[in-house]
Amino acid sequence: MLTRLVLVLIRFYQRWISPGLPAACRYTPTCSEYSYQAIAKYGIIKGGMLAVWRIIRCNPFTRGGYDPVP
Repeated sequence: MLTRLVLVLIRFYQRWISPGLPAACRYTPTCSEYSYQAIAKYGIIKGGMLAVWRIIRCNPFTRGGYDPVP
């Protein structure tokens, strides 16, 4: 149930908030899409940890590139 709530919140962010912000993600898929996929695949704990680690790595000092959910 918590997993579903988090997935709904991510989709809300992607649809209503993200379009109003400048594009900043250096990765493909974007950090929000990566988070959605990781949580959908692994659940709130492991998927959440993968998402947090990805968001930490997405900064101006990284090259970025293609980085799919394992």
